[in-house]
Amino acid sequence: MRAAVLEEHGEPLSIKDVEAPDPAPDGAVVEVEACGVCRSDWHGWQGDWEWLNLETQPGQILGHEPAGHVVAVGDEVEGVDEGDHVAIPFNLGDGACPRCQRGHSNICENVMPLGFVEPAQGAFAEQVHVPVADHNLVHLPDGVSSVDMAGLGCRFMTSFHALAHRADVSAGDWISVHGCGGIGLSAVHIADALGANVVAVDLTDDKLEHAKELGAVETVNAADVDDVPGEIKGITDGGANVSMDALGIATTCQNSVLSLDAHGQHIQVGLTTQDEQGMVSLPTDAMVMQEIEFIGSLGMPPTRYDEIFRMVSTGKLKPEKVVSETIGLEDVNDKLEAMTDYETVGIPVIDEF
Repeated sequence: MRAAVLEEHGEPLSIKDVEAPDPAPDGAVVEVEACGVCRSDWHGWQGDWEWLNLETQPGQILGHEPAGHVVAVGDEVEGVDEGDHVAIPFNLGDGACPRCQRGHSNICENVMPLGFVEPAQGAFAEQVHVPVADHNLVHLPDGVSSVDMAGLGCRFMTSFHALAHRADVSAGDWISVHGCGGIGLSAVHIADALGANVVAVDLTDDKLEHAKELGAVETVNAADVDDVPGEIKGITDGGANVSMDALGIATTCQNSVLSLDAHGQHIQVGLTTQDEQGMVSLPTDAMVMQEIEFIGSLGMPPTRYDEIFRMVSTGKLKPEKVVSETIGLEDVNDKLEAMTDYETVGIPVIDEF
């Protein structure tokens, strides 16, 4: 099968033929019909996250936002059949640890991040193997396309979990979203669907225009203002109730915290780069004096995807609106290069392998 394989950090992925996977007894093989290209793939390509013991090694097939149809299942699999239309969460759980048993498999004690570690080869390939298939595969509703659902594996469901489960979002709340990449734009759309008033922040006008199309009521171009938190406090008459750093650099994290009103909630979704290596200074005194909460959020348990699907079925959520373009596997290197300078808009999706 064809796959895009990491040979050296920062160098073009090698598009080549590799051996197709066979299902483990508890696993399944999915024919990939669509896979998003995410900034997390860029992090893996760059060799980031050594400080998390997640530095992607040469030989890894990247890609963690797939959707497709099951083509083979292991002998121990009971709830998945050949032909099933599925999405795959990027944070694969074992289904057996105490966290998984409590419904928090997104932070499984033995989590395997799809496309970043050798036992979980990724989906920039014609086929991908999914361990513990009964636990990890998510059956898609009838009538949806794999391209439209590709972002569910990471960016869309990550934003949904952050806003619908981790934060306390109420109708009419002001929410500021810092960074309008795939996660940020997904967050704008989801927050709008939840009844919030969204202020979108980015450095480029085309991303801010897309944010408006997805429901942002106000936008701030951070390149045009000296004080982003002050700008947001002016728009919201005192500060946001909830704010998200959807990028993961020191500036967006600090601006997010500083843009909050008293009792506000900051949600950290973006992971850091080599510049921060997981450590960002925060205005701790202001956080204490205003009783501001700092909340981390990672992925989403697959058992709760039905909440998204119910909102999709009524038209309140439209994940396809965040998909910006479809590309071939051979184009993945151009998209990774573009992410270095934040030049991609929305979610590029591979649909030709």
